[in-house]
Order: sequence, then structure tokens, then C-alpha cells
Amino acid sequence: MTFESLWGDLAPIGRSASTGGYDRLPWASAELELRAWFRQEAAARELAVEEDPFGNLVAWWGAATSYDSHRGGRESYDVRRDAVLTGSHLDSVRDGGAYDGPLGVVSALAAIDLMRERGVRPQRPLGVGVFVEEEGSRFGLACLGSRLATGTTRWDDVRDLADRDGLRLGDVVAGGAATPWLEQVGLFVELHVEQGRALVDLDVPVGVASGIWPHGRWRYDVTGRSDHAGTTRMEDRADPMLTYATTALAANKQARLSGQRATFGRIDVTPNGTNAVPSRVVAWLDARADTDAALADLVAAVETQAAERAERDGTRLEVTAESVTGAVAFDASLAEVVGTGLPVLPTQAGHDAGILQAAGIPSAMLFVRNPTGVSHSPEEFAETADCEAGVEALASALEGLLT
Repeated sequence: MTFESLWGDLAPIGRSASTGGYDRLPWASAELELRAWFRQEAAARELAVEEDPFGNLVAWWGAATSYDSHRGGRESYDVRRDAVLTGSHLDSVRDGGAYDGPLGVVSALAAIDLMRERGVRPQRPLGVGVFVEEEGSRFGLACLGSRLATGTTRWDDVRDLADRDGLRLGDVVAGGAATPWLEQVGLFVELHVEQGRALVDLDVPVGVASGIWPHGRWRYDVTGRSDHAGTTRMEDRADPMLTYATTALAANKQARLSGQRATFGRIDVTPNGTNAVPSRVVAWLDARADTDAALADLVAAVETQAAERAERDGTRLEVTAESVTGAVAFDASLAEVVGTGLPVLPTQAGHDAGILQAAGIPSAMLFVRNPTGVSHSPEEFAETADCEAGVEALASALEGLLT
């Protein structure tokens, strides 16, 4: 089956009729439909599918050495880490783009089809993985599935995370002890749409990643005093919205001055009334920088200015680090094999490949050109010809690793 026909099956799932964007939140209807599609396509290729306690899926081709989670034992289990893993994720941010995540899953299946057409007989197992909740769009922790699978995050520490409706993570997925399916994986190669314009500027369809900037999410709780919007004099207010607004401007200024990234993209206001001074504002800062030290300096500068403003406004500030991921350098030798002849570029976005690399599994990433340069948005795009070039690059890389 061609890439184009595979991609056509996914295009309508989770798309908003009003914006053209996608809402594929993990364990919600659209993402569950995509998971069913993945199982169906794996079965059509006679790939054995397994699911771990957190909802991560992997479909094995070749000498599959999977962990039998249903019987709780090992079946032909290989601890030598000789398997190769590819794939990505199927979930999206809210009103996101079509390509972020699913492109890597579809390309992996298309690469298997292409290798089979070429008569490739793998000498080591190949897994196509689908990591769950990569975006952190529902339960707030990005790359949650890969963090749990690698053991870098413990189930007991996240089972009570709640979504915006108050539903707990433990209410939607079984969880528990991690099954050791990743122990047999020796290499991970993730294909992803580029989330920027580097390949556009270079005028090439595919590139290879050098590493991931350090990044994280910080929750800002600002509390004040609710009051009447008309009768309360400006000088008598303890308005947390003013503290937040000044903090958002400070974050923008600090990031621009240092050449880094800082974004307040989500905010909750209480009581959220037009004619009332709010009593509380909760906002989330997404910060990224080219080094760990630069990230620490950026976050500290924003928090310092927020605290100073809170003191002037008569409000109270509490800052909580919800997730912080250090700088990741992808395996240089693997990147050379996977990306022979391709341009090398860093990425400011987090990926499951970064979690696996940090956990000791050599990883590499291929990027497919995005002519709009826009991501996490309905405008995210990739030309079919470029996607097919990505499949070709992935298949060639995997063929060399498998044979």
C-alpha cells in the first residue's frame, strides 16, 4: 500500500469542520479510532501487536521477541537489545496539525511495505511503536507514554494526574508495573514532520536531527482578591490578572533578549466573570533554550520579575515545575548511518526519541520538510512528494540496520 493511500485513511479522523485542525486527545474517541486503525494495518501486514499497561503499542516484524503481557511471562524474549524500533505517536495538541506524530507511524508502515517490495529479510526484529500522550495535551506531562515505558517516570507518581474535566489518568488506563518490552530494543529511529523552516531554507525534503533543546513546563498560581469591576478603585485591588499579564510580557522580553523561547499558552481564571476582578489566575509557562544553563537562567529571570510584580500588586505567587527535560544529543554514529548525506539540524521540540536516548537507547530522528514552517496548528503541512522521500530515507536506513 502506498503512503498516499495510508495517509488518506487518517485524514478525516479527529478533524474539526470549523477550523480544519485536529483534536486527537489520548484515550478520547478520535485517538482510539486511530489506535484501532493501527491494529488493523498491523494485522494486514501480519505484524504481532502488543500493548503495555500504559497504552503504548508496538507491532513487530521479523523475528519478534515480544513480552507476553496477557500471560505475564516471557515468550522467546531476547535481552541482547538487538531489535530496532521506529514509529512515533498518534495524539495531537488541541486544534493541532495532521502531521505531528501520525506522519512517523504511517511512514513506518509504508517503509515496511517498501522493504518487502525490495525483498528485504530482516536479520533482527523491527518494531513499529505508537507512544501514547506524547503531546501532554490531556494530562499535562509530555512524552508520558515513553517516560513510563522507559521507567524514567513511575506510574505511582502520575496515576492521579487529572485532565480538565477532573478525570484521572488511572481512570482511563490500567497502569501498573512496566512490561520490559523496551529492554530488547537496541536502536530507535523516529521520523517526524519538521516544526520549523530549516529545511525550507535549505531547499531539501529530509534532514536528520542532532539533538533536542532542554525544555519544560512551569505552572504559575497567582492568587488575589475577587471584587466588583465597577465599584472597586484601581488602587484598592489585588488583581492576579495584572501580575499574570506583566509576567507574560516579561517572559516574552527575556526570551527575545537571550535568543531562547518562552510561551504562556494556557490560562485558567477564577471566577472568570466579565464584571469581576479575578481571585485567581493559573497560567502555564513553556520555556526552551539552547543549553541547560540558559534554560535555568531564563526561567529564573521570569520568576523573579513575576515575584516582584506580585509584591507590587498585593497578590501571592507560587511556581511549580511540572516537567523539565534536559538537553539531549542524539547518538552521533547512528545519526550518521540514518542521515547519510542529509543536512543536520537541532530541534527545539520535545520528542519520544529524546526520552529513549536519555534512557540509554541510541536514537535518531529524520525530519520531513514543512513548507509552512508552522506546527501545532491546522496550517502544519507536508507535500506528498516530501513524505514519500521521507519514507524512502526511513526504509533505506532501516534496511541497513536490519540486515
